Amino acid sequence: MGFIKEFKEFAVKGNVIDLAVGVIIGAAFGKIVSSFVEDVITPLLLNPALKAAGAENIKTLVWNGVTYGNFLAAVINFLCIALVLFVMIKGINKISKAKEEPAPAGPTDDQKLLMEIRDLLKNKNNI
Repeated sequence: MGFIKEFKEFAVKGNVIDLAVGVIIGAAFGKIVSSFVEDVITPLLLNPALKAAGAENIKTLVWNGVTYGNFLAAVINFLCIALVLFVMIKGINKISKAKEEPAPAGPTDDQKLLMEIRDLLKNKNNI
């Protein structure tokens, strides 16, 4: 019974559930970004080069049996995903910094006066 109880506590912890949700959302977001890169960015950036090379699709680019078109597509995909993640993290950091509380204000004039009186009383008692 102890093993099952420990496993249940582990499985329903907030961190595990948050991680699972993050992975699922990340996978769905990855599909969106991959589609954006493969279907929008890559054709827009490489259409002139592909037409000059006589290839209709980047994945059909081959030189001496090496399909460097697949490699180019993977590099462009990586760069676009990295850029999107960078922009997202930068935005999240900007939002989180805006939510930080400002530093506490210094003592008021009344508090300063009370501190001076306290210090004077301490000095008088020490004499």
